[in-house]
Amino acid sequence: MPQTSSQPSTHSAAQPSRTFALAGRTVNRMGYGAMQLAGPGVFGPPKDRATAVAVLREALALGVNHLDTSDFYGPHVTNQIIREALHPYPADLTIVTKVGAVRDGTGAWLPAQEPADIERAVHDNLRNLGLDALDVVNLRIMGDVHQPSEGPIERQMEALAALRERGLVRHIGISNATAKQIDDAGQIAPIVCVQNHYNLVNRTDDALIDTLAARGIAYVPFFPLGGFSPIQSTALSEIAQSLGAAPMTVALAWLLHRAPNILLIPGTSSLAHLHENMSAETLELSVEVLAQLDAIGKPGA
Repeated sequence: MPQTSSQPSTHSAAQPSRTFALAGRTVNRMGYGAMQLAGPGVFGPPKDRATAVAVLREALALGVNHLDTSDFYGPHVTNQIIREALHPYPADLTIVTKVGAVRDGTGAWLPAQEPADIERAVHDNLRNLGLDALDVVNLRIMGDVHQPSEGPIERQMEALAALRERGLVRHIGISNATAKQIDDAGQIAPIVCVQNHYNLVNRTDDALIDTLAARGIAYVPFFPLGGFSPIQSTALSEIAQSLGAAPMTVALAWLLHRAPNILLIPGTSSLAHLHENMSAETLELSVEVLAQLDAIGKPGA
């Protein structure tokens, strides 16, 4: 399964499906990523914990039933806020977390890829979320922190698979992974989702997304709005203005049209931005607008 860049499949102007199968459940494709609930740099407590709690509760009220988190957000802080806001959790809520990194005292992101590290991280997530088992755990590969890079992942996957056998983990995903690593991981345990960097202007995984869609595997782009460097361009702003929508809403709507297996987890600590993000699922994009948005991500654009 080569991971090569290609242009996206032909878009349809029809409204995309709002749901997809993940970990044996049907989840709404508009989810929520909890990373921004921690303090600046995803480190330490938030300035306003009450607002963080309110954002989580409002996300669920708006239909979110797919929540993405990790115990290294904070660290521990984000999961503790999730527990405060939502526990006991609704039966239809799927919480996806990730392991493979830790934070040092300055907030730096450090690899934690040994089997003992992975087991410790699973127990940290269980404790801070207040759960007996984790719905989905993504292995976050740390060979190159900024992008997928080849390297063995068998020991880490075997550690997660053993935790799955013990009933502490129900399903396994993989993050920051190459196509080969995804295939290698699937030889050890079923992979239900892939979480890689992808958005309107970062299209490296175009071919991979289509391959995973054919396999029924969810693709969950992290930094769907650019992350620490938000997506901004004159072209996007002009398209958004013509639609009477915010640029980031348009960028999310494009992702929903891009492929049926894309699940979105935009993060925010603002109630206003949460509503803005969620409106993407009802924003209609014509074939002409989709073509204009596709052009933004083409080489040289």
